[in-house]
Amino acid sequence: MDIKNNILETIGNTPLIRLNKITKDFPCPVVAKVDYFNPGNSIKDRMAVKMVEVAEKEGKLKPGGTIIECTSGNTGMGLALAAVVKGYKCIFTTTDKQSKEKMDILKAVGAEVIVCPTNVEPDDPKSYYSVARRLHNEIPNSFFCNQYDNLANRLAHYETTGPELWKQTDGKITHLVVTAGTGGTVTGTAQYLKEKNKNIKIWAIDVYGSLLTKYFKTGEVDMNEVHPYVSEGFGEDFIPENYDMSVIDHFEQVTDKDGAVMARRLAKEEGIFCGYSAGSCLQGLFQLRSGLTKDDLVVCIFHDHGSRYVAKIYNDQWMIERGFLDVKTFKDVISSRGTKRLITIEPEKSVAEAVELMKKYDIEQIPVMNGNGPVGAISEGGLFQKVFDNPEIKNAKVADVIEPPLPVVAFDTPVEKLSPLIHKGNGAVLAKDDAGNYHIVTKYDVLQALGK
Repeated sequence: MDIKNNILETIGNTPLIRLNKITKDFPCPVVAKVDYFNPGNSIKDRMAVKMVEVAEKEGKLKPGGTIIECTSGNTGMGLALAAVVKGYKCIFTTTDKQSKEKMDILKAVGAEVIVCPTNVEPDDPKSYYSVARRLHNEIPNSFFCNQYDNLANRLAHYETTGPELWKQTDGKITHLVVTAGTGGTVTGTAQYLKEKNKNIKIWAIDVYGSLLTKYFKTGEVDMNEVHPYVSEGFGEDFIPENYDMSVIDHFEQVTDKDGAVMARRLAKEEGIFCGYSAGSCLQGLFQLRSGLTKDDLVVCIFHDHGSRYVAKIYNDQWMIERGFLDVKTFKDVISSRGTKRLITIEPEKSVAEAVELMKKYDIEQIPVMNGNGPVGAISEGGLFQKVFDNPEIKNAKVADVIEPPLPVVAFDTPVEKLSPLIHKGNGAVLAKDDAGNYHIVTKYDVLQALGK
């Protein structure tokens, strides 16, 4: 019987999946090593368990001990799984830029999570690095994993990720593309692959705001390169000891926006629901595609699962607030069709006058306005039924047949948000521009905008 003894035995041997649509114009096949199939939903399971095993072997982690680590979330999950199986306690420090989902998941598997500020120097007493070290010094029988400088990190990938890729591609892999953070994945995997074939290109993907790319090119640790970024799981503001830059051929930086947008494309076009770093990894490859030929076989490593980013890159509002979504708004609809005078009518005017306006301007909706703004609306559909029931109603005042006011939204409301407001009984919405003038968008405007 094929029965695993515990959850840790399911780590590794994750699938390679061909990308079919998103890279269809590439000259060569592009495949993804999708490591969210690990039980902790990320590639970090590999090195987390390896660090624990090495620590046990070296006598640094003893029964009943406490595992301490600074983590962006995924390493913590792998360590937490190991702790559950092996009987250890866990305390993790993380930064306030990490998604809430990551923190909640760590707590769900029994870990204590301490949130530290992001925008401080690594040696600041409040940084998540420093807090983890302090806790290690204060808590007896504790082990500080320090994934950044613990060489068991890259050893895990030398022993597992590299051999798996070589076997899965029958040794035909020509390029490895992977986001770079602690250095463990890119270095360990590269060391193995370069031993098999020194001509395999290793492309490390970095984020603007990280100093890794500048260091790779110049050997200089330039803190002027460091600035806040929202990408998660890769990029650094110091050089971890896991790096061996000699096995890396190129560093490529991507923006926060491009990585987030590409991750969403992966989900929609390939059905691969990955995290931020996967989108950034693929975006980096897009930026480097001119260096590929028809004889190449590219492997991208997709580190973790998209469920940890539901409140961030997969949340429209989060994306819009950061300018990451190029969405059409009410304002864009008005601008694209050309500004037209809004046709309105006062409550004291006659129904006949309203009908004439509809005929003259070929419109179906007329906002009813008084000096204070919209007080109602009158529509072709509503009038038709009323006139059909009582032909004399055309002599009545608009106030006598008035319908509820059209919804009023902000001028920068995304078009997608307008759709639910427009229905059979309500064919348009209003918005006021910065000058205080009202504009109208109808269901036809929305359909046109969404169709472009």
